[in-house]
Amino acid sequence: MLPETFLRRMQEDLGDEFPQFLASYDQQRHQALRLNRIKKTESGESMEKALTALFHMERVPWAQDGYYYDPATYPGKHPYHEAGLYYIQEPSAMAPVGFLNVTPGDRVLDLCAAPGGKSTQIGALLKGEGLLFANEINPSRAKILSENVERMGLSNACVTNETPERLAEAFPEYFDKILVDAPCSGEGMFRKNEIALTEWSEENVTLCGERQDGILDEAAKMLRPGGRLVYSTCTFSKWENEGSIGRFLERHPEFSLVKGLTFKASDDIEIPFDGELRIYPHKVRGEGHFLAVLQKEGSLPEGIRTQPLYGCIKPLRMADCKEWAEFARETLKRPLGVSVYGGKQEGWLHRFGDQLYLAPEEFPSLKGLKVLRPGLHLGELKKNRFEPSHALALALGAGDVFNCYRMTTKDRLPAVYLNGQTFPAEGGKGWHLICVDGVSLGWGKLAGGIMKNHYPKGLRNNLFT
Repeated sequence: MLPETFLRRMQEDLGDEFPQFLASYDQQRHQALRLNRIKKTESGESMEKALTALFHMERVPWAQDGYYYDPATYPGKHPYHEAGLYYIQEPSAMAPVGFLNVTPGDRVLDLCAAPGGKSTQIGALLKGEGLLFANEINPSRAKILSENVERMGLSNACVTNETPERLAEAFPEYFDKILVDAPCSGEGMFRKNEIALTEWSEENVTLCGERQDGILDEAAKMLRPGGRLVYSTCTFSKWENEGSIGRFLERHPEFSLVKGLTFKASDDIEIPFDGELRIYPHKVRGEGHFLAVLQKEGSLPEGIRTQPLYGCIKPLRMADCKEWAEFARETLKRPLGVSVYGGKQEGWLHRFGDQLYLAPEEFPSLKGLKVLRPGLHLGELKKNRFEPSHALALALGAGDVFNCYRMTTKDRLPAVYLNGQTFPAEGGKGWHLICVDGVSLGWGKLAGGIMKNHYPKGLRNNLFT
């Protein structure tokens, strides 16, 4: 039962297209996933071909690595999902990041990031280079965001739980690219999410627009001269879409819409647009979405980058984390923040209490900010030993460790492991990276012919039988 005031407004906006729009609500919604090319098999190959056959996949035309899947194949209940091989994401929601023009080495902020679909999409495009800040103001949603960043194996992401105002104070003109996937009235999700329908009201539409104005103003402060800002919503309301952008441009004449863009709606249709795009469910195989692409005037001198207000963290000396160095020597084939192998150092080590993290070089100080994940969580420094984290396991590949326990989806062992059970195993004593079909799932510790299960208790379930 769609609200009458919503229907009247959509009829006015769409005119002759309104019957087609209305008919789309009687059709089954399209479901999709996005491949995570950060995760590789032991041979270094992606799993695209195998996943296409397994889930009957078909490409989403506007999204790099986006695929529709057959809902009857249940990819969310497969061990590959827990391994971070893909992220289940609404197809239209994959569109905004494509216009952010992310390149490896960028500093990127996803300001309203939970649950993490767009953040992990950005992280995949960064390919481990540069820095991703993923922020969520709601504490419980920020935790889900952090878990998804972990599951996808991102090594250069920082997850914060802050207000836009607090971030803007700490990072003036710091980011190269900013995504504002703004909280909205959710009209584009009525077919997908019944909660959005029951919570809708004209008053909420107005409140959302006012909230979006404030968020955009803070984002403008954090974007460097010449940087790009993409604004998106999952609503049809003009007040929240073109209205929010129009009001923003009046307040910020240093910004302008990017002209001459195209959106690939299908294999045969490309839609040209000048900075603002509406995606309708009767025109594409996806839900309702809006996006706007803006550029900030100016530029920075070549080789110059702005600095955060509180400067950068001070990286640890190797003498301060001997437990980690010993673990790395015994377990890892490649360096991660340490030069004990004589190889290139990959980042800066730093501590939060007894927790050890690896962050990109020149990682900013997070003084006074609420932080859930300041880089890649390596593990916990305990007295005379080091306990590796689940995040580290998911960021590694089978070829990165000396001891790898190999499972296959052709047997029941992945289900046994994901349900938290121990199992008999052969091999050298100590830490083993547990892999399914060559892709990491987590840690196990082998002793006396038994593999002790170190899959996190909070992630264990009985889905895998």
